[in-house]
This record gives sequence, C-alpha cells and structure tokens, in this order.
Amino acid sequence: MIRRILALAVVGVCALALSGCISLLPKSKVSQMYRFGPTPAAAPAAQTGNVAVFRTNGDFQEEAADDRILTVSGGKAAYVAEARWVAPAQVLFDQAVANAFDASPVRLIARGQQGRAAYALRLDVRTFEASYDAGKDAPTIVVHIHAALTKADQSGVGEQDFEARVPASDNRVGAIVAAFDAASKDVIGKLVAWTETKAT
Repeated sequence: MIRRILALAVVGVCALALSGCISLLPKSKVSQMYRFGPTPAAAPAAQTGNVAVFRTNGDFQEEAADDRILTVSGGKAAYVAEARWVAPAQVLFDQAVANAFDASPVRLIARGQQGRAAYALRLDVRTFEASYDAGKDAPTIVVHIHAALTKADQSGVGEQDFEARVPASDNRVGAIVAAFDAASKDVIGKLVAWTETKAT
C-alpha cells in the first residue's frame, strides 16, 4: 500500500514538472495568410464557351506546390517566415486558371465535370518563386508554365512556354504577394489567348 502511494506521488510530481516545462516553451507565431488570383465569386459564372477543353493533370514545381512562399537566392532556397498561402499554391493557381477561362469562348472542363471535350490541355508549372538577384533588395517573381494542347484523338495541336517576371516593389510580404498575383495573371492571360487561337 505504501509503495502504491509513493508511486502515485512520484507520478504526480513528474506530471507537475512536465506541465511546468511545457508552459516555459515559446509560443509559435501565427502565420499571416495570403492569396493570389481573383477572389472567388459568390456564385460561379456560367460557362458559355462553345469549345470544350479538358484540363488534364500536370506537374507543379514541387518546392512551391504547398502553402509556403518559396524564395530563391543564388543556389539557396528558403520560405518566407510567418507567411503562407491560404491554400496550396497549386490549388490557387488551378483556381486562377479556371476563373480566367470563365470569360473565354473556350470552356475548360475539369475531371468529374460533364461535357464532351474536343481538346485536352496539360499545364506544367515549372517555376513559381521569388528570385533574389545579386545586388537587389526586393525579389523578382518568376512564373513559368509549359502548355500542351492535343485533340481528343491525342494528336498534337501545339506546345508553348509562357513566362512572366514581375519585380516586387519592396521586400515586404505584401509587395511580394502582389507581384506573385501580377505574374500569375500575366502568364494565365497569355495561356488563355494562346488556347483560344489554337482551339477556335
């Protein structure tokens, strides 16, 4: 009985000591959340395009695909501290592409959506990063994509690379995010125009 009481006492002292240690640990700072691309509308716009294009799965730069904001300086890569995208960058980019095609005569069809597509479009996002050039305080945002358009019978229609380089106005997160937004819109605008030319 005495041994049991002593054992419980030891457990209690250990628990109290551990709780004291936990309270001494520094609290992690909350990350600020950012987004790029248009804000989703309350009601999705009706897709009225007369040419249907199926959006196939493509690759996204692995280091930049999640919700962290990637920076590159020389041969070193890092993520912006205490700042994240509201969703993985790959998801936000896909949403921006879909929204851009809403106003196009080309109707983009994603996997699971109804519709018979005459074409298939594959997008590979090869670069999506903030690049710090030597001697410059603020980064240049680089967004580079490769697009491949094929017919339903899998015959090739065309392939094209699109790139945008937008210097951030300042080395602040807000300015960097604004430059990501501008670069993404530039690249996606070129993509939509190219797809319309090839498919209509």
